[in-house]
Amino acid sequence: MDAMFNLRGGALRVEDVPLQAVAERFGTPTYVYSRAALTGAYRAFESAFADALGQVPSRPAGAPAPLVCYAVKANPNLAILNLFARMGSGFDIVSAGELARVVAAGGDPSRVVFSGVGKSAEELKLALEAGILCFNIESIPELHRLERVAGELGKVAPVSIRVNPDVNPNTHPYITTGLNENKFGVNHADALGLYRAARGCRHLRITGIDCHIGSQITEIAPYADALERILELVDLLAAEGIVLEHVDLGGGLGIRYSDECPPSVDDYAATITRVFGNRPQRLVFEPGRLMVGNAGLLLTRVEYLKPGPVKNFAIVDAAMNDLMRPALYEAYHEVLPVVPRTGDAQWYDVVGPVCESGDWLARNRALVIAEGDLLAIASAGAYGMSMSSNYNTRPRAAEVMIDGADMHEVRARERIEQLFEGESLLP
Repeated sequence: MDAMFNLRGGALRVEDVPLQAVAERFGTPTYVYSRAALTGAYRAFESAFADALGQVPSRPAGAPAPLVCYAVKANPNLAILNLFARMGSGFDIVSAGELARVVAAGGDPSRVVFSGVGKSAEELKLALEAGILCFNIESIPELHRLERVAGELGKVAPVSIRVNPDVNPNTHPYITTGLNENKFGVNHADALGLYRAARGCRHLRITGIDCHIGSQITEIAPYADALERILELVDLLAAEGIVLEHVDLGGGLGIRYSDECPPSVDDYAATITRVFGNRPQRLVFEPGRLMVGNAGLLLTRVEYLKPGPVKNFAIVDAAMNDLMRPALYEAYHEVLPVVPRTGDAQWYDVVGPVCESGDWLARNRALVIAEGDLLAIASAGAYGMSMSSNYNTRPRAAEVMIDGADMHEVRARERIEQLFEGESLLP
């Protein structure tokens, strides 16, 4: 976890707030975020590229600074989006709903890139009317649909082609996105033809090129390989008179959940700028997990300790509907007692109340705990609340932002009545 999560005075704290105080005021399960950790992650990424680009020889005068477009899907809470917007962030969106969230949070639509393979005509229309920075086109049919929608509105749509560089990022297959077998982007071999088609469209303006090879990537080499393949295309396009304004390298840089050793943002920036060189295009990035993953945790309470002939179970009040990653990816999240106990540890599977055998948050953990204890599920700031559901008619958790010694409820816990207020009985 981030350094803003610390053990002081015999209890786990977020910044200056003991987690017991969060539970007493807001209940459990609750997502808890650190404003300082969020701010620190964004500033570290921004400064790493400023420093690296500053050392590139013969960099063109007036070359634009990189644009950081936070990937909203990682955590779309309005308070988080607003915090990043106030620091100058752009946003990477994949739906009209995420665009609406960005606008509601005070984000600038002209700093928004729209990714995703299934953009509807209505979504394209809304984004055009909002004046977004760029559409990341992922297929020939999408190109034709956007041309038609833009023509109906009398607008010219800025476009970038998302190119699949067929680079293996060596991550979980569910979060690999840059191979030819993935649904995302267009094949590298087909990209030039798609750019030629876009050039012939009256209501499209080519502005950039985009790629995204996956998520939770812990090596730099795949990024360098992908960028080299993308820059080959940039040069081929320039030779045909298609001069790009930006190169978007997506996101996906990993974080530490357990024993991973992801590269630092400084090393990542140094590698990218070395490969990119003194080109005049603006670099665009779409980090998500890197910004929020270790800036949040899921606070939960032990309901029962259930011994068994094969396993012991710590049954908590959070479940797979609150944190889907373990069930979906077999993902590891560290489990920390909020108030550590002394004594002999027992091995537990930490599980929730949902009626699924796949409802687990952690397996085979040595813990010294008792019923009623609070546990912190670490590294839950990304793809935690954003992937949560109401399965088993369970209200989604509250979200709380810690700012120094202050606690701010940035999303109230749902009430059971809210879950079926849009439903009706038959006559």
